[in-house]
Amino acid sequence: QVQLVESGGGLVQPGGSLRLSCAASGFAFSSYAMSWYRQAPGKERESVARVRSDGGSTMYPSSVKGRFTISRDNDKNMVYLQMNMLKPEDTAVYLCNARPGYFSESGGYWGQGTQVTVSA
Repeated sequence: QVQLVESGGGLVQPGGSLRLSCAASGFAFSSYAMSWYRQAPGKERESVARVRSDGGSTMYPSSVKGRFTISRDNDKNMVYLQMNMLKPEDTAVYLCNARPGYFSESGGYWGQGTQVTVSA
């Protein structure tokens, strides 16, 4: 069955860094665009990074551009999110998503999420 398992979350001070990982299985990983979303309490889920199936293109919202970097390893069925210069407003549950289309905005497979807390 399809599985997306996130790891790497935790507590970090403002200005610090974290690297999230998502291990994928049960589907044709190299044919899917992969995204990281986040959801904070009381807020809507938002996309923070997306990478095309071949890794050749990425997208970020302005809120994280220049601080977050998404990457993937199609040989290992892994996707990563390097988060630098973290801010308290980055605190959220971070979820991994897989969709067939790079420009799709709904559906696909979801992981359970990993908590990221940015606090002094």
